[in-house]
Amino acid sequence: MNRRSFCRDLLAGGLALALPARARAADPVRIDTHAHVFTRDLTLAGERRYAPDYDASIADYLAMLDRNGMTNGVLIQPSFLGTDNSYMVSALKREPKRLRGIAVLAPEAEDTTMRDLAGSGVVGLRLNLIGKPDPALASPVWQAHLARVKALGWQIEVQAEARRLQALLPPLVEAGVPVVVDHFGRIDPALGTDDPGFAQLLAFGAGQRVWVKLSGAYRIGKGEDGARHASAAAARLREAFGVQRLVWGSDWPHTQFETVASPARALSDLALWIPDAAERAIVLGRTPAQLFRFDA
Repeated sequence: MNRRSFCRDLLAGGLALALPARARAADPVRIDTHAHVFTRDLTLAGERRYAPDYDASIADYLAMLDRNGMTNGVLIQPSFLGTDNSYMVSALKREPKRLRGIAVLAPEAEDTTMRDLAGSGVVGLRLNLIGKPDPALASPVWQAHLARVKALGWQIEVQAEARRLQALLPPLVEAGVPVVVDHFGRIDPALGTDDPGFAQLLAFGAGQRVWVKLSGAYRIGKGEDGARHASAAAARLREAFGVQRLVWGSDWPHTQFETVASPARALSDLALWIPDAAERAIVLGRTPAQLFRFDA
């Protein structure tokens, strides 16, 4: 089976997942805080590291949530679509109670644009800085942008290598916005939890403005290395931040890792990282419900 066929069958539900449970209104809240939707016919950003050769449609995502017993989901604007958030917004408008969104915008974005996005269910912005330089967060343009983010009650999500977080996080925290760090802080696969940047991330656990996503273990190491790094990182993040500031994401459809990952596997991993059911309920439900404003 080639890669495209595998992705098509997985997204269509042709490959069985381990946790087939349809979410119902009476079920406990279970929120997937990290996923992407897109189709191949969308216009791609001029500068991109990746272009998909398959569709991960809104309907596909909703079906994935149902199969895995998830009540809600958070859609993250994929970097290869740039600042055109329209497809993600169409999903939010289709499922206004079930979905929230994290958009990508240039810092020059107008207040009206941001307010319109907020009205559609967007609750924050993403800085995907892999392959990009650090933004000039202290500049007047960025300070004005962050003030608009704060006024909306939005958060900022950061994807960057762990070694860069010590420079990136303080000005965001000082701007008074919640900060969410993606994918275990993207520790160096060669170093694992010995990455000095990871130690610096743990230091932010002493404050109250930073959250971390337990997601995308395959992005911090291949195969068993990724699983081992994620397990060790989860234990240390839990100790530093407490379960109240950890959230879980499927990272669906696992871009560039489609053939080695699944939401069911990610949920199974979470049960290993957070074995206590009551604590898992916090990570899957109470914390993301507040952070992503499902309870608003």
